[in-house]
Amino acid sequence: MRRFLLLYATQQGQAKAIAEEICEKADAHGFSADLHCISESDKYDLRTEAAPLVVVVSTTGNGDPPDTARKFVKAIQDKTLPGDLLAHLRYGLLGLGDSEYTYFCNGGKIIDKRLQELGAQHFYDTGHADDCVGLELVVEPWINGLWAALEKHFASRRGNEMNGAVAMASNPSLSSEPVTPEVSHIDSQVGLLRLDDSGRRDSEVSEQNVVNRGPSSVWIAGFESSLTQSAPPLSQASLNIPASPPEYLQVDLQEALGQEESHAPVTSVDPVFHVPVSKAVQLTTNDAVKTTLLIELDISQTDFSYQPGDAFSVICPNSDSEVERLLQRLQLADRREHRVFLKIKADTKKKGAALPQHVPEGRSLQFLFTWCLEIRAVPKKAFLRALAEHSSDGAERRRLQELCSRQGTADYNRLVRDARACLLDLLLAFPSCQPPLGLLLEHLPKLQPRPYSCASSSLFHPGKLHFIFNIVEFSSHTTAKVLRRGVCTGWLATLVEPILQPNARADGEKAPAPKIYIAPRTANSFHLPGEPSAPVIMVGPGTGIAPFIGFLQHREKLQEHHPAGHFGATWLFFGCRHKDRDYLFRDELRHFLKCGILTHLKVSCSREAPAGEEEEAPAKYVQDSIQRHGQQVARALLQERGYVYVCGDAKNMAKDVNDTLVDIISKEVGGGKLEAMKMLATLKEEKRYLQDIW
Repeated sequence: MRRFLLLYATQQGQAKAIAEEICEKADAHGFSADLHCISESDKYDLRTEAAPLVVVVSTTGNGDPPDTARKFVKAIQDKTLPGDLLAHLRYGLLGLGDSEYTYFCNGGKIIDKRLQELGAQHFYDTGHADDCVGLELVVEPWINGLWAALEKHFASRRGNEMNGAVAMASNPSLSSEPVTPEVSHIDSQVGLLRLDDSGRRDSEVSEQNVVNRGPSSVWIAGFESSLTQSAPPLSQASLNIPASPPEYLQVDLQEALGQEESHAPVTSVDPVFHVPVSKAVQLTTNDAVKTTLLIELDISQTDFSYQPGDAFSVICPNSDSEVERLLQRLQLADRREHRVFLKIKADTKKKGAALPQHVPEGRSLQFLFTWCLEIRAVPKKAFLRALAEHSSDGAERRRLQELCSRQGTADYNRLVRDARACLLDLLLAFPSCQPPLGLLLEHLPKLQPRPYSCASSSLFHPGKLHFIFNIVEFSSHTTAKVLRRGVCTGWLATLVEPILQPNARADGEKAPAPKIYIAPRTANSFHLPGEPSAPVIMVGPGTGIAPFIGFLQHREKLQEHHPAGHFGATWLFFGCRHKDRDYLFRDELRHFLKCGILTHLKVSCSREAPAGEEEEAPAKYVQDSIQRHGQQVARALLQERGYVYVCGDAKNMAKDVNDTLVDIISKEVGGGKLEAMKMLATLKEEKRYLQDIW
């Protein structure tokens, strides 16, 4: 059978799920997929690989490849590698991303570009799938087009082997030019014109199951579909649904027999430190739109070290109440303390089936649902398809099939993805669905540690680490309106409540210091310039101010230690809603301004007049303030070789700030926007335009 190497680089499981889908479909098309995580470098060698390569790559953080790909990327970026190292390699790449972020699909683009620099060539054009509009709009056509591209590649190679170059010249259809997928990239609504109303290509011969239209129903004017009920034309449509993913885990639940279980979380990050919370402060007033907390950790008894600009991870559990409700719904509450042992089903049809690494053996069911599984994860379509198989009610089964079908993409996006529905929501909405435990362990991804920026300097606060966060709150409208908190921020807020309200205990005793697990994050370049005389421009609305408090604390100590030193100008563009409700670190910033540590403080308040430090007319957002001082900012960056740091929201603020920088640089140099964009790109390459965005 014709073999191809299939690699995936995943952060939260999407790229892996897509690669597994490709692997499952390969057999039906006459191919054999050799599937591996890109981190498993001992199982493949691109330098000698003769088979075509297919890569599925997600994007994480600030346009970075996933953690699983970091070692691979570091290896291929070795500048000593010859330019023809991979000249023998033919590949196709599918990148996953979100166009609401600045560096769309950049994880895939980094690998794509470097493979070509090393001589590799496409046999199939790159696809860029956009989670903003729905990954499947690109993923499904790209996968469907892959088989023709592989056919053409193998035919081309066979023709070369049998007839030589002359045969190839006489038969253009066997050309080795890459096949272009019908939909390789959707950046705008224009791209949607390539699909018909069902999201399917006109010429496509679907490999998927066709579910006959359901019973006819009367359309009621103004009726809108819900999670549990559809409306025409979907309710009357024949459906193209994905094949049901083969189940592969067999679960053995064993009684605990009295042995005590460690409550320490099991995580792949290393090292992990268990540290006490020494202080917690609410930075916003009670009537602010968002509640912002500052937490101080005591790291004095650990080897944990950091510098301003670093980030670290908090290892958090799921909500106890949600875990309890899930166990109750699954009728497993009476076996919560049973130990879980997994093995691969002997008769599974899943190729390359492997035990999930994030499910440790011999831990209790309660522990797994609390510390290991992302129970809040939005279920992928493959998960919905599997749940449909375990729904005994025909109407419920049909609705789950609709939601995972091509025709139901709009409903899936609106009612599942955008509504942030989770497994518990679906199980409550579809009471006849009774999935086996093994199915849940197959589909629920790993509970990820949550990253936070350090908001302090170890010179200013020896043995302490500060971080700040908004308590995330949102409404779930899946079955009933429920106010939910973020998994980590909600847990942290509950954990530090006794510290925030020290007099709440009836016995008057001081509450014991709670402890949390933290881990350092991979080194980054979001640090103060090595040359202190360089100007520093900091842009951080809301909690984006966190690393800059650390910068300013650090700079104050440096200037104390080197009073004769030359330190460059420091600008801070901070934004809030109301100066008297959520102006974070107001007193500290005034102190830094008074001492000269901070040269320019520009505060914009989006819902009222700006704070008193602003001498000009009101500026609503940080980008407005930057525009107002554009000439000075551009001069600091271009003539004085300054640094600009942006921290905060990636979807809106970071894009707006980037556009503003393009505009002011364009005006300063008198060139067009393209020239300004090139100059900004140079600043990024020189690590003088740095972003810590989410």
